[in-house]
Amino acid sequence: MSSTQSFSAKDPNQHRRVTVRSNPGFLERLGETAAGTVLGVGLFFLSIHVLFTNEGRALRTASSLDEGLSQVVSLGPLSTLDPQNNERLVHLSAQLQTSQPLHDPNYGVLLHAVKLKRQVEMYQWVEYQESNDYKEDGQTKTETTYTYNTEWKSELINSRNFDKEIGHQNPSAMAVESVTVVAPEVRAGPLILSKGLVEQINNFQTLSLRSFPAVTSDPFLTINNDYFYHTQHPRRPEVGDVRVQFSFAGLSGETSPLGAAQTVSVVAMQRDEQLRPFKTKSGDTLEILYLEELSAEEVFAKQHQYNSVKTWGLRAAGWLLMFISIQLTTRIIFTLVDWVPVLRELVSVGLKIFALCVSCSLSLLTIGVGWFYYRPLVAMALGALALVPVFLARSRLPAKKNE
Repeated sequence: MSSTQSFSAKDPNQHRRVTVRSNPGFLERLGETAAGTVLGVGLFFLSIHVLFTNEGRALRTASSLDEGLSQVVSLGPLSTLDPQNNERLVHLSAQLQTSQPLHDPNYGVLLHAVKLKRQVEMYQWVEYQESNDYKEDGQTKTETTYTYNTEWKSELINSRNFDKEIGHQNPSAMAVESVTVVAPEVRAGPLILSKGLVEQINNFQTLSLRSFPAVTSDPFLTINNDYFYHTQHPRRPEVGDVRVQFSFAGLSGETSPLGAAQTVSVVAMQRDEQLRPFKTKSGDTLEILYLEELSAEEVFAKQHQYNSVKTWGLRAAGWLLMFISIQLTTRIIFTLVDWVPVLRELVSVGLKIFALCVSCSLSLLTIGVGWFYYRPLVAMALGALALVPVFLARSRLPAKKNE
């Protein structure tokens, strides 16, 4: 393999590289296909695992939700702590409360919320690649165009990995780090939310610095469009300049200028004044939070809907894995005949149709076996129902013969 490089004279931030490689021989292509076959076999068994266990997971989740709905105790919006609900599954809708405000002293940001996120971006060089393969003089050539732009990025970009680092060097570290601060204690009504419930509060909103009384004495900070810029020229940034934006989730202040406190609907187990995960007989845990006011029935209905969507999503993912695995496994047949142009096209289309048909059949079969394993009574009932038309058709045959 050899490569030649040419640079654009008009734009110093763009150049091209042409890579030349010889066409792989038959044995080399066969070796690559064999590796794909091994990968395909692995993906095939993975697809069966996904399809089979997904049916059990769906049934277990549905049973857990039905169990939870039958046992849940709904608390009123103004209810007080009741010891009789200890170790029981409870539901309540209430506004969030935090014991103390979240504070970033470096930028003078102070507000009552469950989470405060400081997002840091640095002005850096970014490399883009666009490749084009073509054949010339019996060889395969790849022309790659490299383009360099300066952009605000939250992640640190290592310019040492650039094809042309000279003139496009980025700093090795950011002067300020991104961080998310979480309130130490979060309440909904009289109960303290568990860590798992707090993790579900992620409705982040950008903190508007126009309406927020942010105070900072740093002369090198400039506020523009809800960003703190570590430069006096935010409209003409240079590589290495940093800007900071704040966002919050779960507003909890009663008199906050940002609006009313967030109302949440929670389903979890009460233990004293704490909310904890509820263990069901099916083996699942119930620890549910929605960022809106919902009744207990509405919460469980939404969870059933989510479970249904997840089930069909995993079924589709399992089928796709099986389709890809069969294509990789049968690729070796195409490699054996790809030197014949007409036959190559026919085999390619035939293998795709074969993979589609087999993957659909085996996916349905695996799902059916899963149903029979996890819910045999339902599977047998459906099977018996499916045989009814056959028996009806066979029973009418003697009558017609007698006529």
